Amino acid sequence: MLRSVLMKLMLSNRIGLLGLLAILPAAAQVATTEISPRQHHPMHFHGMHDDGTVESENWSGYAVTGKQFTQAVGSWTVPAATCTKGIGNLYSSFWVGIDGYSSNTVEQTGTDSDCHGATPLYYAWYEFYPKASVLISSLTISPGDEMMAEVSYSGNEFTVTITDHNTGQTFSASSKVAGAQRTSAEWIAEAPCCTQSGGILPLADFGIVSLGEDYTGLNTTNVATDSTTTGAIGTFPKNKVNGITMVSSGGVNEAVPGALTSDKTSFQVTWVSQ
Repeated sequence: MLRSVLMKLMLSNRIGLLGLLAILPAAAQVATTEISPRQHHPMHFHGMHDDGTVESENWSGYAVTGKQFTQAVGSWTVPAATCTKGIGNLYSSFWVGIDGYSSNTVEQTGTDSDCHGATPLYYAWYEFYPKASVLISSLTISPGDEMMAEVSYSGNEFTVTITDHNTGQTFSASSKVAGAQRTSAEWIAEAPCCTQSGGILPLADFGIVSLGEDYTGLNTTNVATDSTTTGAIGTFPKNKVNGITMVSSGGVNEAVPGALTSDKTSFQVTWVSQ
C-alpha cells in the first residue's frame, strides 16, 4: 500500500515538472539550464611558441610572475560571440586573476561570451578555484560593455570585484583560499572546462577581445602589485612578463595575443579560425 502511494506521488511530481517545462518559453528554459558558469582551471601548459610566447591549451593573454601578489586590476570590452546553428555549444571566458600560471589555485572574476547553439549568451562570474565557479546573477552583461575587475589580497583573504561601466552594476565577494601561492597575476581569454571526459571545452568565436585602458578608457587597468613591483604589465621585469598563445592539443593556434601597447598597459587577443 505504502509503495503504491509513493509511486503515485513520484509520477505526479514528474508530470508536474514536465508540464511546467512544456509551458515555459524556450528562452527561459535555456536560461535555467545553460547560463551556468563553467570551471576555470589553472593554465594547461603545452610548450613554447616560435615567437617566444608560452603555449597553453586553455589560456591566451598575459601573465606576470613574482612573489606575494596583493592586487591585479584589468579591463576589457565584452566581445560578441559569433554563433552558428548546428555547430554545438561553444565557450569563451575573459577575466583578471591571481595565481594559476604555475600554481594550483586561481582567484578570478570575469565574463563569458558563449554560444548555446546559434544563440549567444553573456554573463559574469567569479571563482576561487578549486571551488566551483559562481554565476553573478545581479550583473546583466551585453556585448560592447566595458568591464573593470580587481582581485586583491589582504588579511589572509582574497576579494574579487567586477563592475560593468555601461550599466553601473558592481559585485564583490571574498574568500580564503587554501594553498594559494600568490606567484602570478593574469589578464586572460580562456577556453573553460569541462567536457564529459574532463577536457577543455570548444572555444567560441569571439573575434577580437580588447583588454586595458587604451581600449576601454578605464584608467589604471591591467596593472598588478607584488612584493617588488606596482604597475602595468610591461613595467614588470622583462623575464617576468609572459605572453600566452592558446593552442589545440595538436599545437594549432586558437587564440593569439598581440603586443603590448606603447604604455605597456593594453593588448588584444584574436580568435583564430580552424
